[in-house]
Amino acid sequence: MGEVLEINGPIVTIRQSGIRNGDQVKIGRLGLVGEVIHIREKDALVQVYESTESLRPGEQVVGLDYPLSVELGPGLLGQIFDGIQRPLNKIMALSGEHIARGLEVSALDRDRSWHFVADNNLVVGSELRGGQILGTVEETETIQHRILVPPDSHGIVIEHAPEGDYKINETIVRIRTDSGSVEDLKMYHRWPVRMPRPYQSRANSNVPLITGQRILDTFFPFLKGGKAAVPGPFGAGKTMLQQQIARWANADIVLYVGCGERGNEIVDILQSFPELKDPYSGRSLMERTFLVANTSNMPVVAREASIYVGVTMAEYYRDQGYDVVMVADSTSRWAEALREVAGRLGQMPVEEGYPAYLASRLAAFYERAGSVNTLAGNSGSVSLIGAVSPPGGDFSEPVTSHTKEIIRTFWALSKPLADARHYPAISWLESFTAYADRAAEWWSEQVGKQWYVRRQQALSLLAEADELERIVNLVGPEALSSNQRWVLESAGLIKEAVLQQSALDPIDSYCSPQKQFQLLDLMLQFHDGGVELIKLGMPVEPLIELPFGGELRRLKSMVPSDDLKELARYSEKIREAFDGLRVEYSNGQETKS
Repeated sequence: MGEVLEINGPIVTIRQSGIRNGDQVKIGRLGLVGEVIHIREKDALVQVYESTESLRPGEQVVGLDYPLSVELGPGLLGQIFDGIQRPLNKIMALSGEHIARGLEVSALDRDRSWHFVADNNLVVGSELRGGQILGTVEETETIQHRILVPPDSHGIVIEHAPEGDYKINETIVRIRTDSGSVEDLKMYHRWPVRMPRPYQSRANSNVPLITGQRILDTFFPFLKGGKAAVPGPFGAGKTMLQQQIARWANADIVLYVGCGERGNEIVDILQSFPELKDPYSGRSLMERTFLVANTSNMPVVAREASIYVGVTMAEYYRDQGYDVVMVADSTSRWAEALREVAGRLGQMPVEEGYPAYLASRLAAFYERAGSVNTLAGNSGSVSLIGAVSPPGGDFSEPVTSHTKEIIRTFWALSKPLADARHYPAISWLESFTAYADRAAEWWSEQVGKQWYVRRQQALSLLAEADELERIVNLVGPEALSSNQRWVLESAGLIKEAVLQQSALDPIDSYCSPQKQFQLLDLMLQFHDGGVELIKLGMPVEPLIELPFGGELRRLKSMVPSDDLKELARYSEKIREAFDGLRVEYSNGQETKS
């Protein structure tokens, strides 16, 4: 037992003997949840994850003797949690519209029974190590939950439960540890959120995370187990892009962490996600999704915890051998929580008031991404995508600039593109990826050997067109040569026919890798044919007036991903058309001579 000495917003000074840094505590008559973040002689500083309004000095403090942890077991999928893993549906049922403070609600349902099927290797006398699979339960229609030995447990099986229905707090295996004591293993365990879960080794995967969005997959690919950032100002389309990634990504599990974003945006996501259909199973997307909701009007330090709560749950499903995508929206609000806590602790601020350890905290968070070989011998991955909300769209501010140095894929959202109704509003000039070389191996084997070359050609064409547009804005299009005007025409075709994509179009919302490559190849085939004719001396005007341009722009929403033969027919049409133009122009030149 201890007592409250001083209250400074979400930071509370307590006096309690034997308390340790990182321990979780309950404060006051309401039992507010907090975490010790600093020990100072006999006193300790606690960050409280709920409002400290009406809390008074002298109130009682109870140490829980374990760090801030989450419950990991069957029943997580389909749920919506707050920043410290309390299910919102249970909280609302207990307190109504206005969430009461100090509610103690378990993340997992203790009353629900699960049908447990023991693993074939689970026999009396066998040795169990942390991370091994004890058995399975059907968590949802689409996901089989693998019950794991807690990573810090090890012993010999002396008894195990047969196949049957059990609640998560019932013992399913007993082991004798090295010290001779008996340990009961249940279908769930707790794990500290700030401690990364262990694994055997990192895996060097080259498998891309396919999102079905052409500008992401083809131009700035992202690998499973990678780390990416999506910076962009308000109104640039971050929320829609995140929903598209969550819906279409070829991952087994999707986790969305709403960290300090506006309440109306979080509500929109909470309402829309349960209505989305999983395109791979035809069932509700929530069967392989769970959400952590922590809006900007909730206690600021809970934002800081919600990121770690989310990534710990993501690692748990990774350890079961699944590919997990976690979207954190946004790391800017998380960094603001760090800044407020640092200010109340009197720590020296650096860039724009952020603490000096901002970069190291960001790096430690993104380092928890990765494709790994699990303790059970399976392969799993956590792919982290952090949304960044730079004030005024300024990418030079500290959170964006530090993130840029850490991540490997940078999908920069552009307000001018969004204002021009170009969606996804990702700038092909500011974005980059360090995964292109490794992704090229997969694309070459699975899709097309010319993928890397065609991608580079398209990016060069877009960059050249950007320079030419500046010239046109200064002196007009008459100053350009025929070849330069054709570059502008071809780049415009690529922007409209490939880079633009409608999330609301039933055909264009998702684009398979094969269709992505064929669409890009068609546009570049069209460009190459025009370049060849211009070299022969043909003026650019007849090329610009070709009817093919309009048809090519409509292909993305006319041809489904599974009808690649139709795209191949268009390739033949383009070839025949340019062959005819070549012959016609050559004959005309001979007649003139």
